[in-house]
Amino acid sequence: MNDHIIRVLKDLSASSQFCADIRSQLENDFMKSLKAEVTEGGGEVEAIRPLPWYPDNLAWHSNFSRMQLRKNQTLERFHEFLKLENEIGNITRQEAVSMVPPLFLDVSPNHFVLDMCAAPGSKTFQLLEIIYQSTKPGSLPDGMVIANDLDVQRCNLLIHQTKRMCTANLIVTNNEAQHFPGCRAHKNFSKASEIELEPPISQLLFDRVLCDVPCSGDGTLRKAPDLWRKWNSGMGNGLHPLQIQIAMRGLSLLKVGGRMVYSTCSMNPVENEAVVAEILRRCGGSVELVDVSSELPQLVRRPGLRNWKVRDRGIWLSSHKDALKFHRFGILPSMFPSGRRYVAPTDGDHKNENGANVNSEDEPMEDPMISTDDWNEEVSDIPLERCMRIVPHDQNSGAFFIAVLHKLSPLPVIQEKPSRRGNSLTKRDEIQEKLSEQVTECNNGVELNSEDAASEKFSEAASEADLIEKEMDETASVPDPCNTDDENDSEKAKLLVEGETPSGKAVGKRKLQIQGKWKGVDPVIFFKDEAIINSIKAFYGIDESFPFGGHLISRNIDNNHVKRIYYISKSVKDVLELNLLVGQQLKIASVGLKMFERQTSREGTTAPCSFRISSEGLPVILPHITKQILYASPVDFKHLLQYKAIKFMDFVDAEFGEKASKLMMGCSVIVLRDAKTSSEPIQLDASTIAIGCWKGRGSLSVMVTAIDCQELLERLSARMETEKGSSAQENNVEGVELQDMNGIEEAERSYTTKEATND
Repeated sequence: MNDHIIRVLKDLSASSQFCADIRSQLENDFMKSLKAEVTEGGGEVEAIRPLPWYPDNLAWHSNFSRMQLRKNQTLERFHEFLKLENEIGNITRQEAVSMVPPLFLDVSPNHFVLDMCAAPGSKTFQLLEIIYQSTKPGSLPDGMVIANDLDVQRCNLLIHQTKRMCTANLIVTNNEAQHFPGCRAHKNFSKASEIELEPPISQLLFDRVLCDVPCSGDGTLRKAPDLWRKWNSGMGNGLHPLQIQIAMRGLSLLKVGGRMVYSTCSMNPVENEAVVAEILRRCGGSVELVDVSSELPQLVRRPGLRNWKVRDRGIWLSSHKDALKFHRFGILPSMFPSGRRYVAPTDGDHKNENGANVNSEDEPMEDPMISTDDWNEEVSDIPLERCMRIVPHDQNSGAFFIAVLHKLSPLPVIQEKPSRRGNSLTKRDEIQEKLSEQVTECNNGVELNSEDAASEKFSEAASEADLIEKEMDETASVPDPCNTDDENDSEKAKLLVEGETPSGKAVGKRKLQIQGKWKGVDPVIFFKDEAIINSIKAFYGIDESFPFGGHLISRNIDNNHVKRIYYISKSVKDVLELNLLVGQQLKIASVGLKMFERQTSREGTTAPCSFRISSEGLPVILPHITKQILYASPVDFKHLLQYKAIKFMDFVDAEFGEKASKLMMGCSVIVLRDAKTSSEPIQLDASTIAIGCWKGRGSLSVMVTAIDCQELLERLSARMETEKGSSAQENNVEGVELQDMNGIEEAERSYTTKEATND
């Protein structure tokens, strides 16, 4: 199976300017140039092709394996393209089927969305793409995404992935999915709250919930064949209670009228249809299973199952009665189609043909190896055929299960729980549920660490009560992953919220931060230092239309040592205020878009404003800047990217160099103007390219990473070629329209000669 699926990001503030360029490059360049490199069975096949079911040709499939991309010299340009654009954030690579669940959520830009088990973050990426649709430059959508994951290390991976998005509409949390806080505000909290006024929302509820739960991952076997060595039926059986708990929590956090997607990368009905059937039974008509067979018609899918058996330790069980018959005490009633619990008759109910009482232990057990085909199989009365199963051999993909649920009314106030009376299995079932909660989420086949854990905890013999109790005793001494008192977790958390990975940097001197009840996690502080805020607004001439009040946060309680100031959207602001009101129930690992960063160099400390605008935050604030901003010609803009620093007198456009010299010392913004446009300021739109620079005493220096410079240079060159070609086609000769392009080439030759002379 070829495993390269690429998705071009759409309408994302920091990357949408290149969406059309990248899609055009795939369609008109690579699609043709790579065609000769792929042959299959003697006949030609497409090297890359758009996925027919993904909207707007924004997802593409590559027929090259990773090994081919790395070893084949002729594919080097395509491989470098993939690596560069993926690192920048213009594309993301993932399995095709894992792109499906977000598409069925029907997300709108104003929706509050919860991704309950979000790591590694590819689906969160998709959700944010949709949230940002139709957003104008310099504005933010009304909606937001909360991406949650329990495991600290996986949460770190989630932050690393979503950092490429440059969004102010995301909160990354580190809570248990099955106990995700609803943050319900009570009136008596307001007096003790740090919030001066009551927040606009009094409870954390969501319009959409993505419930991509931990699973056994058997749907990824084509991509990860080593999983065969670790997989067994006990893995799915053990995860079943946890999956129900997470799904029920997701529904309780869903607004009435909202939609939740439940999904796994497993084909086991115990993890799929059985979970959906059980949550529908518990919800008692307040939730319906939606028929989405007409949506994404080009996606090949199969209907869900209404009858199945449960496999446990080499035997198939048709009902809960069979589980009792064969003493399979870890098998729950909810694993079967009907969900009915069978209560064994008491000893007094057992009579022999002479009327004497008979102990059930004296009854001979049936041969466990006999065929179960003669047993009466249960059939669910719930329309589970509305679920969808995506199987690998239908469209050369991985396997996935998806169910779409619609909340019609509030859930029943009291959820029914199994009675403890007259049922010796309840305690064992409870132990089984607790054990399943210790299993961390599988990465939908991307990593196998979680499957290793699942395999260790849910072997085929794991349903035996003695083994369960023994493992529960062992796990009781293991620290809770959420317990941040552990020093190692504290250090990881510090690195995590700073957006860094453990790299051996000395952090031992840093004071232990506390975020409410979460120790070792940097606090989320609303930044209200008016002196710094006013200096920033005055230096950059930020107009009053840009909302500052309550939208700036920091992760350091000491304002004098704040290194970074983050910007948040109104929706995120409302959630943070609510979280403070309820005692910081959310354990926030990452939040906000890095907007301003303190300049620590010698020149930076003497500049009128010590905070520079970060590259991540520039697209949002750009339309509101009136000072420290210049508009460069394509040739001077290209030279800045190439040479990183240019003296004022060396700019091709002497007038631009003079204007640059008159800027105040500190951060400045350079905007690329069209070769045909000379007026300033220009009209800003989604395609506008701008970079941050430092205006020093005698030169202008680029404050952009090397990889960003490389990307911008390639995009700039591509646009120049496109403009040059279109002008030539319109005029059929190299006329007036080509003079600017020729001027750029001539200026580059002249600039290179000047540099050589200076050296």
